[in-house]
Amino acid sequence: MPDPVTFLAGAALGTRVVVRTRIEGGYTDAVGYLREAPPASVVVETKRGLVTLALSDVEAAKEVPPPPAPRAPRR
Repeated sequence: MPDPVTFLAGAALGTRVVVRTRIEGGYTDAVGYLREAPPASVVVETKRGLVTLALSDVEAAKEVPPPPAPRAPRR
């Protein structure tokens, strides 16, 4: 299994990923689509918008499956 930075550098743009990063007091996850992978950071498009993550803060990353289809409305 490649380290998270190597995975993110080699992943195709548009891949759905989860990226865990260090923050003050713990960790946080970003789940979404990989949009940019410059040398020092990555950009993930989440439900709430674009998030830029410094590669130096990345602890883990992996590809995840597409989100489930929306449920049908109740009748």
